[in-house]
Amino acid sequence: MPDPIYDVAIIGGGPAGSTAATLLARAGRRVIVCEREKFPRFHIGESLLPVSMKTFTRLGVHEKFECAGFLRKFGGEMTSACSEEGVKFYFKDGFRSQTEYSYQVPRAEFDKVLLDHAKENGAEVREQTVVRQVEFHSQRVELHLQEKSGAEEKIAARYVIDASGRHSVIGSHFKLKETYPHLRKISIFAHYEGVELEEGRDANLTRQVRSADRWFWWIPLPNDRSSVGVVLDSELYRQSKKSPEQFLEESLAEQPFLARRMTHAHRVTPAYASADFSYRLKKLTGERWLLAGDAAGFIDPVFSSGVFLAFLGAEAAADILNVVLDNPRKARRLFAGYEHLLRTAMKGYLRFVNAWYSKEFIEVFLYPQDVFQIPPAVNAVLGGNISGSFAIRWRMAAFYSIVWLQRYLPLCPRRTLVPPKREELTETLRPAA
Repeated sequence: MPDPIYDVAIIGGGPAGSTAATLLARAGRRVIVCEREKFPRFHIGESLLPVSMKTFTRLGVHEKFECAGFLRKFGGEMTSACSEEGVKFYFKDGFRSQTEYSYQVPRAEFDKVLLDHAKENGAEVREQTVVRQVEFHSQRVELHLQEKSGAEEKIAARYVIDASGRHSVIGSHFKLKETYPHLRKISIFAHYEGVELEEGRDANLTRQVRSADRWFWWIPLPNDRSSVGVVLDSELYRQSKKSPEQFLEESLAEQPFLARRMTHAHRVTPAYASADFSYRLKKLTGERWLLAGDAAGFIDPVFSSGVFLAFLGAEAAADILNVVLDNPRKARRLFAGYEHLLRTAMKGYLRFVNAWYSKEFIEVFLYPQDVFQIPPAVNAVLGGNISGSFAIRWRMAAFYSIVWLQRYLPLCPRRTLVPPKREELTETLRPAA
């Protein structure tokens, strides 16, 4: 058996891996993080939710975030492609809100801050180290590592947290990954400089534009940068036969809400494409392992759920293993609780995402009526309160019912979700009666 043995080995140094590493190392556990890349590295998912602020406080990273220049985000705005104006929401107005802001972050810098923080708190961090194989034994897990230099090593740990992202090392080992058949999407995105911002607290809002067959995001970042992207069905993009750069530029030009704000903007990164990113894992825990972050599944980028679920899972996994390391008999019950926690959160987001991809969602959202405090409840969910109290759950059930009824009864104004220019072209080409 390899010697020495670690208490916990963590595969992946992203937000989930670094968070779990910090908490376990602080608890006096011997932790190693194996990250395949060298930080900083480009990554998407720059908009954080206020529900994670308690985790940041527990980690003790707020001061580092401020020093890094991360922007404070006070809420968001949603609009439709057929409109110039949207509806803004602020986290402070969410149902029983406990915080008024979160952060907009360049993920390259953000992830590095968290990984360096884990190292400072006592975790052993190895970058550019790939986990080639995992072997499970009754009292330990062995990991076969390969460094960038080609050097190989075998280490052992009592437990493993797989936070390896879409690679999902353990998920692949046990063939646990399955896709959401109805969410076969592709996202095309890039960073721009020179996008026109509003004044004051509205400058850093996340914007989402809902079109008939796609949706767009716009996330302000430090140093005059913005993350801008579009999400649509993979097949629709394939049929266009366009490069990511061409498709993104043409799609943005069609959207008045975005186009007029990007008159003087220019792209400063390649246009990236990420396809078929929606998936789940059949199991999230096993005899000596837990999955966290994107290794446990990813639904959709629309409500910034990915990083939130990473923090939720990492914090819970660290706390559970800190108990199980001293009391192995509690593993089965605590692991089952972990699985239930993540499944519940993912189920809540999946329902929200499914509603978002209906035309009726944005019609209802853009016509807010403060009945039974339903808008503040929706606001709370947008801030990450996805499981919530009964008070939030019944209000969300009412919201989903209104969205469903909107299909058959015009409770809210109908919208085409088609940009004005394309709408005018459709009218011109329509044959006379």
